Amino acid sequence: MIEIHTRKGYDINISGMPSHELEILEKPARVALLPERIPFVKPRLKVKVDDPVKVGSPVFEDKRNPQLIFLSPGGGRIADIKYGPRRVIKEIVIELDPDEDYEAFPVISEADLDGMERKKLVKMIMTGGLWPLFRELPFRDVPNPDVVPPSVIVSLNSKEPFQPVPEAYLNDRIDLFEFGIKILQKLSETLLISTSSNDGFAQDRLNGFVTHTCNGFYPADDPGVLLYHIKKSPDENRSWYINGQDVLLLAMLFKTGKYPVDRTLVLGGSLARERKHLQTRMGVPLNHITKGRADDTGNARYIVGGIFKGYTASKDSYMGFYESSLVLIPQGDEKEFFGFARPGFNKPSRSRAFLSFLNTSSMAMDCNCHGEVRACINCGFCGEVCPVDILPQFTYKTILADEIEEALDHGLLDCVECCLCTYVCPSKIELKTIFKETKKAYFLEQL
Repeated sequence: MIEIHTRKGYDINISGMPSHELEILEKPARVALLPERIPFVKPRLKVKVDDPVKVGSPVFEDKRNPQLIFLSPGGGRIADIKYGPRRVIKEIVIELDPDEDYEAFPVISEADLDGMERKKLVKMIMTGGLWPLFRELPFRDVPNPDVVPPSVIVSLNSKEPFQPVPEAYLNDRIDLFEFGIKILQKLSETLLISTSSNDGFAQDRLNGFVTHTCNGFYPADDPGVLLYHIKKSPDENRSWYINGQDVLLLAMLFKTGKYPVDRTLVLGGSLARERKHLQTRMGVPLNHITKGRADDTGNARYIVGGIFKGYTASKDSYMGFYESSLVLIPQGDEKEFFGFARPGFNKPSRSRAFLSFLNTSSMAMDCNCHGEVRACINCGFCGEVCPVDILPQFTYKTILADEIEEALDHGLLDCVECCLCTYVCPSKIELKTIFKETKKAYFLEQL
């Protein structure tokens, strides 16, 4: 086992962290697919409103690659298809039947797997709708199935607050996880399984599988950060990664012959009354998760996917294909009387401008920026926390000057979109959004 030490990053001391307690939720009335939240995919619908679907029925495909299909997370009928501006498909809502029907997929034993060719295995994963679980660095797109990656990274947990821990989703499922690992070993000769250095559960129960432990501040265990510290050639930049929880889904597809929809997610944040792990299913409604477990005064901001990497959603929306975290924090839009004169002992911030840097207790976070966007002042705070040693302030200026090649030389493609540069910026510049959109534009230009 190799231990990786990262020097940069930042751990935010925020209240509302969930317990490791796991509650099984009742079945929701509806579930949904959110094509808009799947990066780079251009959906082509294969269903229309009122069409019947089974669990595992094709719902839409990617126009770029029609072999890449996305399957229904529920059995019932298509209740609604919601569009946004320019006919962007936002939600495909499925009303569930009391007794759901399942599409049948081949059941594969370990002996069958041992003798199976990689090409056939890839085709089975794609037909089973789970190929999008793999993501390719540095753009985090769904990878080309015809390419053999230099390595596949399995990330068991995340140092980002409010993410599921292996103790919750792996408990009593170690055998299933091991079968999933055998599937991954057929896809690449190099398999890297990483976990945080403080994750005793994964290290004890998966001692024979974990190859790397990550020691450092958030986001030390991000696949991109791990790759940045261990890669020896440019070819490795195209490595794939998959979350530990999703390895279980691969195993379940082959073991049961059914499209797996199980999902362990986290409900946390200062406005969540019950902060815990929840066992539910893909595409579950947000209001089904928060029912009786959250502040219902209308003051809560619903953040799906995590404090740093997530996005704001309506409480009437659904969990996305990749997301496993729901955080509820105050909107923070109320005015603070004489806020400019207060020392800020309870305001979470890395800056020493507030006295909160002396406060070691957990602090509540809200969505207030505590300031307006200003010009970059070259303070260097962003460079001090960047886990992949980019100098974000200079990369940002090269992008403003439309010098994309120079931005690439600064290491733009190494950016892991951790959002720390945005969080620590005293000028309130949305650096992460700018870098992410620039990477996206560059990727699409290459296509």
